Amino acid sequence: MKTHVKARCEVYPRGDIKRFLVPDDKVSWDELFPEYAPVEYTSPSVLQMPPWADVDFRHTVTNGDDTSSPHSPKWNQLDGKVNRRSHMGSYQIYEKVPRNPVGRTGMIGRGTLGRWGPNHAADPIVTRWKRDDNGKVVKDANGKQILEFIAVQRRDNGEWALPGGMVDAGEVVSITLKREFGEEALNSLEANDADKKAIEASINDLFMKGVEVYRGYVDDPRNTDNSWMETVAMNFHDAEGTGVAKFKLHAGDDAVGVQWMELSHDLKLYASHINFLQTTAEKLGAHW
Repeated sequence: MKTHVKARCEVYPRGDIKRFLVPDDKVSWDELFPEYAPVEYTSPSVLQMPPWADVDFRHTVTNGDDTSSPHSPKWNQLDGKVNRRSHMGSYQIYEKVPRNPVGRTGMIGRGTLGRWGPNHAADPIVTRWKRDDNGKVVKDANGKQILEFIAVQRRDNGEWALPGGMVDAGEVVSITLKREFGEEALNSLEANDADKKAIEASINDLFMKGVEVYRGYVDDPRNTDNSWMETVAMNFHDAEGTGVAKFKLHAGDDAVGVQWMELSHDLKLYASHINFLQTTAEKLGAHW
């Protein structure tokens, strides 16, 4: 895994909390960094203990005894319905909580992430070939076909991203992929019954033919030393442009915009999404 960059952004997302500066050569835990003094931050929304958030296993108080805990988490295992396993392999536990497997981020706590350790997401990459007004596939100067993918504009920071989302406790990744795509890109939540059935049928057909593009750590600006994003990214390609490719796009609650976007190497996208798209282009032999 390459060193993370966005996970060391100076100002943490959705606030004005500044991280402790971590130089490139001090990211690895193997490098001595005695002056390292990470900022501790867990957002108020996480501390309110919504269903998707853990308790603070470091400081849980039971009957006035701060050394005990009502629940000992099963790190690196399936903990009830909560998947605490990492796609990266086993992670270390330091001071009662997981340690980021890629290295220092300049912040401890959970930030805006609910789980200690890996927070699992799923990212659908829905693609089609770019076509001209006559329906002919458009090619670049080298004769490679040009891809388009569905991108959503995030409500929290305005950045363009894949229409993915978090895997609910006990949920299968394939279900998350379909749910998040339908809600974020086609706004299936607000569609009428007839449209919902058509959308569902088209998504089910397309999502039966997915190809895994990436599984692992995500260089996400929300990451901390103790909590981080991981994802499974899959490509669903509508080669003939007769399925999902023909539906009108409607942004869902978590997005302010949605569109078919031409895939190229110079795009500026959220987190590690550009890397997933590069792999997709390579697998399909498309323009990059």
